[in-house]
Amino acid sequence: MRIVIAGGHGQIALRLERLLAARGDEVAGIIRKAEQSDDLRAAGAEPVVLDLESASVETVAERLRGADAAVFAAGAGPGSGVGRKDTVDKGAAVLFADAAVRAGVRRFVVVSSMGADPGHRGDEVFDVYLRAKGEADAHVQGLTSLDWTILRPGALTDDAGTGLVRLEARTGRGPVPRDDVAAVLAELLDTPATSGLTLELISGSAPVAVAVKAVAGN
Repeated sequence: MRIVIAGGHGQIALRLERLLAARGDEVAGIIRKAEQSDDLRAAGAEPVVLDLESASVETVAERLRGADAAVFAAGAGPGSGVGRKDTVDKGAAVLFADAAVRAGVRRFVVVSSMGADPGHRGDEVFDVYLRAKGEADAHVQGLTSLDWTILRPGALTDDAGTGLVRLEARTGRGPVPRDDVAAVLAELLDTPATSGLTLELISGSAPVAVAVKAVAGN
């Protein structure tokens, strides 16, 4: 498959790029800074320098044409303010989804956040983040031209992945290594029967492939 990942230099995205490249997929990662290119090449991905905060839908669609799947893994980051939650966590996600529709890319996987909710209340930066992610998810869920899956991991850690997870519509809160999030994303890309599902992910007792097959109904 050819897979295009938005937020290609993110911690989860770099892990996913390594997994996909190792299994023989063609991977491109969209990045904002050209100096991040070498890190993507080292992960086996083609760097595509493009600012999703300022690009047009058509420009992004051009980068997506010919892809078999797209993954939105971009984020403004924990140090960013309220404004970039709107322009990246919501705006860039909406743009990327609309561009996938225009490019004819049906398979679309989103890295969201546990607790994402367009109706979330509060004025702190994290409250704004959860609203932005929820609004972006709701936009994707309304796009019938996409075979979308939304993944909402729990608290992310840099612990080594165990390959054992809990993946359900509702898991309750808990931690999960970024390694295991990437492994689940790779499996979801291979499992179109998970289209239309919004899933929560934490560490658990089921091997990744088994957990994904279970939610897919297999």
